[in-house]
Amino acid sequence: MDKHVFVINGSGGVGKDTVCAAAARFWKAENISSITPILDVAYAAGWDGRKTPEARRFLSRLKEVCTEFNDLPFSYCMERYRRFLQGDAQILFVHIREPEEIDRFRSAVGESCSAILVRRPALEQARGALGNRSDDGVLEYAYDGVFQNDGDLDGLPEKVHDFFRAFFGV
Repeated sequence: MDKHVFVINGSGGVGKDTVCAAAARFWKAENISSITPILDVAYAAGWDGRKTPEARRFLSRLKEVCTEFNDLPFSYCMERYRRFLQGDAQILFVHIREPEEIDRFRSAVGESCSAILVRRPALEQARGALGNRSDDGVLEYAYDGVFQNDGDLDGLPEKVHDFFRAFFGV
């Protein structure tokens, strides 16, 4: 199998990391996020690590500011992508929420990059909007695939395996 990059998206709490962990049972995978370098800045500014609606709004706005100032999230993702190309991992999951940033990253990476959305309809409906542009705008993108995280955890690994195999043409 060749290397493949998946931009993975979905609102908070839908199971993106769980899907990535399930995929890692079948393929050597790395999992990164465009928000990672922003978290260090947020901690320095007094964030306590909890993802409350107010904190999510703060992180979303801070990411926008850092993108405008020095493009930190994109630079971080591209550096990690270059490392991925040199390593032995088969899949790189890149968590990016904003549609324009997904497009930008995919353009830089090329054909080996697909965008997927993870949905958990019952949770999303019960919870409603999270009150920030990054979480609440995830449906504003035309994804290559949508993973419905609506079953039990026991069946998740096989469901994830089948979903990603379709991208590899097997």
